[in-house]
Amino acid sequence: MFIVQSYLLAVALCVITMICWGSWGNTQKLASKSWRYELFYWDYVIGILLFSVLVAFTLGSIGKEGRSFVEDISQVAPAAFGSALLGGVIFNASNILLSASVSIAGMSVAFPVGVGLALALGVVNNYVLQPKGDPILLFGGMALVLVAIVLNGVASARKPQSEASNGNSSKGIVLAVCAGILMAFFYRFVAAAMDLDCFENPAVGKATPYTAFFIFALGVFISNFVFNTLCMKKPFVGEPVSYRQYFKGTVGTHLVGLLGGCIWGLGSILSYISAGKAGAAISYALGQGAPMIAAIWGIFVWKEFKGSDKTTSRLLGLMFVFFITGLAFIVLAGN
Repeated sequence: MFIVQSYLLAVALCVITMICWGSWGNTQKLASKSWRYELFYWDYVIGILLFSVLVAFTLGSIGKEGRSFVEDISQVAPAAFGSALLGGVIFNASNILLSASVSIAGMSVAFPVGVGLALALGVVNNYVLQPKGDPILLFGGMALVLVAIVLNGVASARKPQSEASNGNSSKGIVLAVCAGILMAFFYRFVAAAMDLDCFENPAVGKATPYTAFFIFALGVFISNFVFNTLCMKKPFVGEPVSYRQYFKGTVGTHLVGLLGGCIWGLGSILSYISAGKAGAAISYALGQGAPMIAAIWGIFVWKEFKGSDKTTSRLLGLMFVFFITGLAFIVLAGN
């Protein structure tokens, strides 16, 4: 299987993770013009599962290092299997709330609040699991990124309300907070299923990153029959939707959702295979800089801040300064 051998490569892949995790929401926004998020979310989840199978039989099975996917999954211990599966269930509960928040309050609110909170709680949680990296630089960088996220939130509150969501912004924020709390804990369960100290010859019973990602994706898919069915029957906003409506969707609409799942999946597998060299806390922290990527999309592509005043522009400028500085601290923490 493909294994990351250098810290710098691990950091580079974590940056790609951050871009992917901050960009998949664009597919939901594209689909939302004619497609409820509950219906989009089924394609998104299927995309994650299909992508996990693809990487398992390609990157997870090539080369002479480590165990191939088929060999590895056949020896995974029940405890490791259950841990990765539980990680998928927790993530799905979190992410479906985040998607609901995006549909109600928009990307520029849901991502900074939800993923920002997940960053703060998750770095501590993952550092306890694997205390790797300089804690002063790591937590200092995390604090700077949190300041950037707060600035983003303040700026978001000042933006023109052309995309206000039917007076339900407060509900969107509450959903994002709930999503963030849950999201902070999924990663450690997936990491616990792997042997982070030796991907080349992982301990018997432990999973390689590719196997762990597949089991995780399986947990996401299975739990979606419960979580998303509930959201479809008892939506946070709007009328209930049915599976009949899902199967009436166009090919193009379904493909957008599948693409969203693949984008998120790419970020996730890169995060997992980088954790061995960068450490779970650093890998997670860099990936969870995604709110700033979402902010870039919102500001420069979707023009969500069009017409904002100079104060808002200054807040956005400071946001990027704090974010880049915090990112540098997190990178240096592993050297």
